[in-house]
Amino acid sequence: MADLHVLVDPTERRAAIEAQAQDLAAEVGGVIPEDPDLLTEVTNLVEVPTALRGHFDPAYLELPEPVLVTVMKKHQRYFPVVRAEADAADPGSTRLLPYFIAVRNGGREHLDVVRQGNEEVIRARFADARFFYQADTAKPLEAFLPRLKTLTFQEQLGSMLDKTHRLEALAPALGERLGLDDEALATLRRAAHLCKADLATQMVIEFTALQGIMGREYALKSGEPPAVAEAIFEHYLPRFAGDQLPETKPGLVLGLANRLDSLVGLFAVGMAPTGSADPYHLRRDALGLVQNLIAHRVDFSLREGMALAADLMPVPVPEEALEAVHRFVVERLRGLLREAGFAHDVVEAVLAARGDNPYRARIAVEALSRWVAREDWPQVLAAYSRCVRITREFRETFPLDPDRFVEEASRELYAAYRRCAAQVSPQSSVDDFFNAFLPMIPAITRFFDDVLVMHGDQRLRENRLALLQRIAALPAGIVDLSHLQGF
Repeated sequence: MADLHVLVDPTERRAAIEAQAQDLAAEVGGVIPEDPDLLTEVTNLVEVPTALRGHFDPAYLELPEPVLVTVMKKHQRYFPVVRAEADAADPGSTRLLPYFIAVRNGGREHLDVVRQGNEEVIRARFADARFFYQADTAKPLEAFLPRLKTLTFQEQLGSMLDKTHRLEALAPALGERLGLDDEALATLRRAAHLCKADLATQMVIEFTALQGIMGREYALKSGEPPAVAEAIFEHYLPRFAGDQLPETKPGLVLGLANRLDSLVGLFAVGMAPTGSADPYHLRRDALGLVQNLIAHRVDFSLREGMALAADLMPVPVPEEALEAVHRFVVERLRGLLREAGFAHDVVEAVLAARGDNPYRARIAVEALSRWVAREDWPQVLAAYSRCVRITREFRETFPLDPDRFVEEASRELYAAYRRCAAQVSPQSSVDDFFNAFLPMIPAITRFFDDVLVMHGDQRLRENRLALLQRIAALPAGIVDLSHLQGF
């Protein structure tokens, strides 16, 4: 095989393609942008890789760079060539150079003919793209909105225009709850109105990967404020693993609204993902929802957002559908936290109490991880778990009467409980809870040493259990310690 120049080892083949492409780009003062997916695809399309550099008319550089790059990559599997450094004199100019790198499956024989053929193909592709661009920009982006009625989102959920109308209601409602100021809300409303309009343009119909990208481009061409254009683009972010995240608040909130609408609506009509089938990319939507909330440190209740989305649906949304959506999103959150390296039991302990709020869950996991790594952690967990184990078999919450405590250890523990309870609520942080709980540990130890909880007298027994039940309930809404190893 080697005598015939076939590179059997895919790692060797990949390295050869990358080296050849970078060398050809360097000859014209450029580099090949990092693109592992394209490199992997090309590696698996050839066995005798021979890279060649083609050229195209620089006049096509007047088109938006993402259009040219998408045509090269998606249709032809070409590697674009960009300047090694941005033009300092014109930082807004395109980095793209009028070259491309193609990879031939074969040797160097008649390479000029192969190059010429590739150049003719890309010239025709770019000519089509220029036609689409000129036709689209002949009218403002808003003019494409009526055509969204012809694009079906989902049969029971209506057209893309129907989805747009839902976003126009949902996004501002979310924005108000997240504290956006008047200027940001105005940007959000306008972006929600226009965010799907580019789906009806010829460019996006031909190149679906450009959705959002062309929305931003056409919005700017139509005279929309840059903040609106950016929000239109950002509401799709992240589009894939490792993609950039939204940077602006309107873009973030519009993306939340877009994902909540899709998740709630599609689950309501029975279109939840099954196995590997996920035609509406709901796993990606759920993961993006979680990633964005954590990255922007947004204190946000998933249940509240889902309820707002459900109220706008054209179909009934049963409670079990909302619960299914919630579990689905929390499962993505669980995977994200585990991939970040947090221990399984720590993640489960936090999600049991705070899975509804991804950002607060992330903060809680970080804090709990620090606590379980402490030298005195076994004593802390043991003190709390003793209170839980002895009370967990009782479904009834017993009334507490401090006047019935006859032992000093009981009165001491009750006083310690009161001090801790005054500092802790379901909104408290993990650190707040444990810092308030630590002073209770000596009192808990003394109580179990000196007091017979399961006393023969029912009133005494239930009063002691009542105190321990209240201690066991202190971390409710913060963390469920029963999931931790060693509990």
